[in-house]
Amino acid sequence: MAELFEPPVWAASSNIYEVNVRQYQLEGTFRAFRKHLPRLAGMGIGIVWMMPVTPISLKGRKGSLGSYYAAQDYTAVNPEYGTAQDFRDLVDTCHGLGMKIIIDWVANHTGLDHVWTTTHPDFYIRDAQGNFTERNGWEDVIDLNYANPALQDEMVRCMEYWIEEFGIDGFRCDMAHLVPLEFWKKARTQIDREKPHFWLAECEEPSYHQVFDASYTWEWMHLTEKFAKQEATVQQLWDQLNRQDSLFYPKAFRLYFTTNHDENSWNGTEYEKYGDLALPLAVFSATWNGMPLIYTGQEIPNKRRLKFFDKDPLVWPEKCGLEEFYAKLLKFRQANPVMRAGDTTVTTYRIYTSHPRQVFSFLRQSENTRVWVLLNFSGTAIEIRPESALLEGNMKELFSGEEKSVGENTAIKVPAYGYMVWYNA
Repeated sequence: MAELFEPPVWAASSNIYEVNVRQYQLEGTFRAFRKHLPRLAGMGIGIVWMMPVTPISLKGRKGSLGSYYAAQDYTAVNPEYGTAQDFRDLVDTCHGLGMKIIIDWVANHTGLDHVWTTTHPDFYIRDAQGNFTERNGWEDVIDLNYANPALQDEMVRCMEYWIEEFGIDGFRCDMAHLVPLEFWKKARTQIDREKPHFWLAECEEPSYHQVFDASYTWEWMHLTEKFAKQEATVQQLWDQLNRQDSLFYPKAFRLYFTTNHDENSWNGTEYEKYGDLALPLAVFSATWNGMPLIYTGQEIPNKRRLKFFDKDPLVWPEKCGLEEFYAKLLKFRQANPVMRAGDTTVTTYRIYTSHPRQVFSFLRQSENTRVWVLLNFSGTAIEIRPESALLEGNMKELFSGEEKSVGENTAIKVPAYGYMVWYNA
């Protein structure tokens, strides 16, 4: 088994920001959101991921506005968000600021009144009675039939529409593992003929990295939530990371996050799940070998669950409380080559300290470039001493600006639930 595609060269240092247009602000439109793009570029965002921008089915609609993931038409813009020109302007503004933009693509199923239900009913699977059906317990969608080659061809054509008409830079593919891998191979082969696009899979199947550049880390997220509830240990966190390394390609990009649209709405905010561990885990997400995902409003910080099927807009303060935190973290990752995802010239080492059960510590190194991350996962301030000669040299801490000579057994004080990112001074 081998990787079939190379990611775009710009992807490895890119930070991803997921946009929930409906809830972004009261207007809930592309035009209103576009005003935030300069701020996001300044925060170190490289890839803007738009949740589905297609019209939402009326039939079987949940709540007052329905699920973003119940598409009515794959080649139209949701009029609630604006016009096709509004979306084109959004893409152009992203590109003008040096950012890329990808859209959510829901290939496994459509809404109940998608245009294909009348124009191409053969594109769908049927139950024993011949009715459209669905296999995962989702009441507002129906499943597509990938045994039909004509469906596959039309689905690829619809994906190409967004590249040809708007110039998007890739796709975040919803529930990618529910769609046959052979289809994704076909789609990417055709779509990437002229230039590579960025492909993010919502799945955790190693084999899907034959096609996709990046995949989710659900198991890591669930384990860290258990850890926050004192149901797992630091050693189990390390064991999970080692297990991932053994399963995935060395060049696979893994997506790390503390929240996203599903987690926030259905399982709780990052503060409900992690409490004071939310920020140390955010630092981990941006510094481990992978790509960080920031969800709509994390920089505020948003501490409430957003409704999924109804209007529930965020209110943006004049100055976001965590914008500077994310800007320092994400711009550092953007600029430092040792932080690139999937770079096989970079080695990640666990750095043991005098407090291995409380402190999570690792070093990323490539030749003479080093970044040492120290995360205190406990509610007690700790003076740690690293047990590694790899750290010899002058280093500077990202958030405080402190400089010091670091070496084996150097005493460093880490606050309760504190985080430090040391790098070559």
